[in-house]
Amino acid sequence: MTPTHSFRRRFAATFLAGVPGVMALSAYVYATVDPAAVPGGLTRPAYAVAAAANPLVLLAAACVLGAYTAPRIGFQSYLAERAEGDATVWSRLRDDLPLAVGLGVGGAVVVVALDVAFAAFVADDLVAVADPGTVGDVLAYAPVRFLYGGVTEELLLRYGLMSALAFAGWKLTGSPARGPSAAVVWVAVVVAAVLFGVAHLPALAASVDLTPALVARTVLLNALAGLAFGWLYWRRSLEAAMVAHAAFHVPLVALSPVTVA
Repeated sequence: MTPTHSFRRRFAATFLAGVPGVMALSAYVYATVDPAAVPGGLTRPAYAVAAAANPLVLLAAACVLGAYTAPRIGFQSYLAERAEGDATVWSRLRDDLPLAVGLGVGGAVVVVALDVAFAAFVADDLVAVADPGTVGDVLAYAPVRFLYGGVTEELLLRYGLMSALAFAGWKLTGSPARGPSAAVVWVAVVVAAVLFGVAHLPALAASVDLTPALVARTVLLNALAGLAFGWLYWRRSLEAAMVAHAAFHVPLVALSPVTVA
């Protein structure tokens, strides 16, 4: 298999894995958008399709970066390796599952506890988004949490961004020929995690006025989760990070009916 052919296979496998998450996001937009909020000249279906355009472009760019940089620095993606013909990857993924699920669920418990601790500082700021909606709303958003959050976001933040940062750091610092040093990778892990937290601010800003306390709370809590996912990608595999991210949402979805009730 030529390097170009191998690159194309890695790109195709990872990009296709991220598409269902974008579709789930588009479907959620279609199901929940207020018709009055649809810009003039667009139908609701067209608006939902348009909502998927930017994530698809970002996904493609991330998969290009990941397909090129990840194998050069020793970061693993079982999806990419399976596309290249490695039939052993599923047994290796099974070995990753206990740690990935444990970190995901445990991370969610820690984040919820910290969110409760932050409540005294941001309760007044979050009044506008205090209503969690109905159980139906929670269930309608669940596919976005698991598919877009668990899979697509990991392709964007870890496979694309973190891989590219670690690769660039490796080249710029003259790290050992076998790959980037631990310090370089940790910088990539932290930067990707912080940007993961920052990426949650625009959606929040659409509902409330951002305050310093609210920004700190949102970035910190999401960045903590991002650190765990980034470490898993580095030490285990991209798919371990995906499983952990999806598992992270399980307690959050399970607790949502309690807040709705």
